[in-house]
Amino acid sequence: MLAAIDAARRSIRLEMYIYSSESPGNKIQEALIRAAQRGVSVRVLNDALGSFSLPTSFWAPLNEAGGKFKWFNPIKLGSIPYRDHRKLLVCDEEIAFVGGFNIAPEYDGDGVNSGWLDLGIRIHGPLAGELAESFDFFFSRAEFDHKPLQRFRKSTARTTVAAESWRLLLSGPGRGYHHLKRTLATDLANAQTVQIICAYFLPTWRLRREMERAMNRGGRVQLVLAGKSDIRLSKLATQKLYRRLLTRGVEIYEYQPQVLHAKLFIVDEQVYVGSSNLDARSLNINYELLVRVTERKAVEEARDIFREVLTHSKRVEAKAWNGSRNIWTKLMEEWAYFLLARVDTWWARGRAKYLR
Repeated sequence: MLAAIDAARRSIRLEMYIYSSESPGNKIQEALIRAAQRGVSVRVLNDALGSFSLPTSFWAPLNEAGGKFKWFNPIKLGSIPYRDHRKLLVCDEEIAFVGGFNIAPEYDGDGVNSGWLDLGIRIHGPLAGELAESFDFFFSRAEFDHKPLQRFRKSTARTTVAAESWRLLLSGPGRGYHHLKRTLATDLANAQTVQIICAYFLPTWRLRREMERAMNRGGRVQLVLAGKSDIRLSKLATQKLYRRLLTRGVEIYEYQPQVLHAKLFIVDEQVYVGSSNLDARSLNINYELLVRVTERKAVEEARDIFREVLTHSKRVEAKAWNGSRNIWTKLMEEWAYFLLARVDTWWARGRAKYLR
C-alpha cells in the first residue's frame, strides 16, 4: 500500500474503519502528505466510531498539503448504529486494495508469530475504477443523515461487473442492499466444496441452510473460525452454532496462534474477499464490500492460503465438544447469540428513529 501511494500520480482514495496514529498509520499519513505535496488528489474517509480514538488534528497536515479528510457518520447525541466498516485504498483508479485489515499496530505482522491474522487482495484493471466510484459516493455522503427505519428504506446499492471474473458486491442498511447475501446464497446453493475463514461468524438462516444442504449433497464444508478473538461475546455467540453444524458433518477448526480477523470465502470456483464478516451486523447493518473473483489464478492462490491457515488451526471434534459444555457455558452462549443476532439488529432499527 505504501509503494502504491508513493507511485500514485493523479489520485489516492483511502477509506478505513479503524485508523490508528501509531505505526503503520503514521507512515501512511506521511506518504499521503508527500503525495498531496506533489499535486496528487488525496482524499481520506474514516468511520467516526471505528476511529473514535483518532483526533481530527491528526489529518490537519494532510489538509494543509491540499488533501481532504472527512469523518463518516459523525457521532451525535443518540449514537448512530450504521457504520462504514469498509477497508479500501485506490490509487490512480488503476490499482486498489481491499480486505479485512484496518490500519493499526495489531495488524502489523504475519498472523502467526505476531499480529492478527488478516488478508486482502490487490486489484488491477477496471474494478479499481468501480471501487473509486464507490468511494466517491461514500465520500460525498459522509455526513448523510440516516432516516427512521433506514433498514427498510430503498437504497441505491448495486452490484457491478467490471470484468467477467471480477464483481463488486455491497452490503448495508436499506432495501436493495442485499446483493452480497443473495449472490453468496446462490453460489452456496450449488456448491460441493465450501471453505470459509471468518472472524465473526453468525450467518443468516438461509446461508446456514445452504451450507447444510451442501453437506446433504455429499459436499464438504470447512470453517476456520476464531480460536482467539478480540470480541469475546462474538466468539461465544458463534459457539452456540457448533453443535448443530457438527451434527450435520460440517468441519469446524479454530485458528490458534493469533487473533483471527480475516474474511475469505471459497465456494467451488468462486472466491470472496473484503471487509464483510458473516454475521448480523455485517450482513444487515454496516456498510461493507466484498469482491467476488472467479479468475483461476486467484482461486488457486486463495486455496493455498486456506490450506496454510488450516495447518495452524485445531479441529473441533463433535464428541469432545459436546462433552465439554456445562450448563453455565451453554447459557452464556445462548445469551451472547441473543444479544448479537437479535438485540443488536433490533437496536439498530430502533435507534435510527432518533436521527434527524
